[in-house]
Amino acid sequence: MFIVLSIHVSLYSKMMIKFIPKTGSGTHMTNTQETLILSKRWKCQALFTSEKTMIEMFTEFLELIPGLPEELALECMTRLHYTAHRVAAPVCRRWRQLLESRDFYYHRKQTGFTHKAACLVQSLPVQSESGERKPVVQPRYGVSVFDPVTASWDRADPIPKYPDGLPLFCQVASSEGKLVILGGWDPVSWEPVKDVFVYEFTTRRWRQCKDMPSSRSFFAAGAVDGRVFIAGGHDENKNALNSAWMYDMRSDEWTELVRMNEERDECEGIVIGSEFWVVSGYDTENQGAFKSSAESLNLETGQWRRVEDAWKVSQCPRSCVGVGESENLVCWSESDPAVRVSSCGVDLGDRTLVTGSAYQGAPQGFFLLERKEGQNSRMVKIDIPEEFSGFVQSGLCVEI
Repeated sequence: MFIVLSIHVSLYSKMMIKFIPKTGSGTHMTNTQETLILSKRWKCQALFTSEKTMIEMFTEFLELIPGLPEELALECMTRLHYTAHRVAAPVCRRWRQLLESRDFYYHRKQTGFTHKAACLVQSLPVQSESGERKPVVQPRYGVSVFDPVTASWDRADPIPKYPDGLPLFCQVASSEGKLVILGGWDPVSWEPVKDVFVYEFTTRRWRQCKDMPSSRSFFAAGAVDGRVFIAGGHDENKNALNSAWMYDMRSDEWTELVRMNEERDECEGIVIGSEFWVVSGYDTENQGAFKSSAESLNLETGQWRRVEDAWKVSQCPRSCVGVGESENLVCWSESDPAVRVSSCGVDLGDRTLVTGSAYQGAPQGFFLLERKEGQNSRMVKIDIPEEFSGFVQSGLCVEI
């Protein structure tokens, strides 16, 4: 398939070069010349003022892959691994529009050609002047990407607004193959921020979106069908919150939702089916006393319901909440003694990436928890490149 694509990319380039008339070094065609070419080639009466404009118009009438039927060409594009999208997108405007299309994403998902990757908010290695890694008082965080199929690691480029690291304690969500970063603290001033950023894996670029309505810290977040839900946390005065909002990724707008029944600071968000769950947390008057209950938002009715004894572990639920086989909540820190401390789990379908330490101060371990029908789960330690061995603050699965 890649050979076929390469051949047709080459043919496309030759066709474009042959079609564009020579006008001399540093010169451009006149409007008359452009009009003549357009009338003969495209039967179009518009005037264009640059060769670049002509090329863009030409690509609209070009076959997806020259010489191949559209259905077969679409199948070739559908089977591209997401890491090849950033290389294929610049080939022509039609390819870029297709690869960035929401409809094309759902087509790939429906036909089984999306790929699940673990995106981790992870501390970055710091190099000394001699080139050796050294610990620092204040770690910087970036987004690490783990592909469980190829066992490969990558790192997203920094957010332009925060070139020295992500906002501290930012929240993450994912929908329609995109990664969403919300809130956190400015890594320099430690002031809460309302920023929202979306990472496009096709272009490997960050896009700044509409700010959250107000700053909040340690809140729950989750996403489904292009909508991001946030709830709980605390405000700038450390007051626990029960308010909730929904962000529409398509319209770039925020909508206030019905408030939860209780305040929930340091809660954890997770989507189960058609419900957004806000797990545990504590209220303003009982800081550190994590509740065993949760609240579930029905995404169809917009109403909350309280779920008793949903979180039976008397510890902070952040990053360590998972969903068991019977859709009950589980704590990843209880899955194995090797990840008892600062555990984080990312469900990747038939396996789960689990990170953590055996005790406070112990090295960070990385494991794959493999699940097979009719068999007990098995925890397998995996080798990690040195630059991706840092502390994992949080993580989630992105189906790209």
